[in-house]
Amino acid sequence: MDAGQGLSTSEVQSIREALAAGRKPRVVFTASAGQIAGQVGQVVELTDPEVSDEFVVVRFGRDELPFSPADLAVAPKGAGRRVVEPKPEPEPEPPAAVAPEFVLDTPRVPAQRQEEPKVEQAEKPPARRAVKAAKPKSPAGLTVTLAYADGEWTVAAQQGSKALAKPYVVKPAEALKMVALVDVPGVQEAVEQILGTERAEAEQQAEKLRAELAEIEARLAELREAR
Repeated sequence: MDAGQGLSTSEVQSIREALAAGRKPRVVFTASAGQIAGQVGQVVELTDPEVSDEFVVVRFGRDELPFSPADLAVAPKGAGRRVVEPKPEPEPEPPAAVAPEFVLDTPRVPAQRQEEPKVEQAEKPPARRAVKAAKPKSPAGLTVTLAYADGEWTVAAQQGSKALAKPYVVKPAEALKMVALVDVPGVQEAVEQILGTERAEAEQQAEKLRAELAEIEARLAELREAR
């Protein structure tokens, strides 16, 4: 390949027709292209030669750069294509000889059995039965009665249905003291009225007895004088 000659007018026309047909012709850079001389690129476009002498746009690697026809030449067939030689497959290595294994007649140790951790459950205390508290038996009611009948004051005591003290006679003064402990004006007035009535009757009876006694004493005196 002579990289010193540039593209001729007919070659440029051939490239133009190839581009019109959708092909991208290969070109090789000449010595006037500088450091990339001898490298292969593809023509992707022809611009207006009247505007610039560098009207041949060449793709080289990732770049698309304009060049003049003098910088390029038609690449020979097969230029820029690398033949990839198939790599020889590596020969398989022969299997290594396995030496016989000497096994001693030793008892096999059984694998230790892993015991699952025991989860000790805390024993629940026995449920306590609800014990009802024994309600103490309340004593029977106590009744103390102060009564007045037939001119006599009597006191009686009874607990429940059991009579603790049968009615016994008390003095009027004692009856008045008992009633005084009960701060009930109506009851105390009733007792004082009864006592007043008894006092009046007793005084009348005493006057009567005094009169009768005086008569008896006078009669006795008469009888003494008649001796």
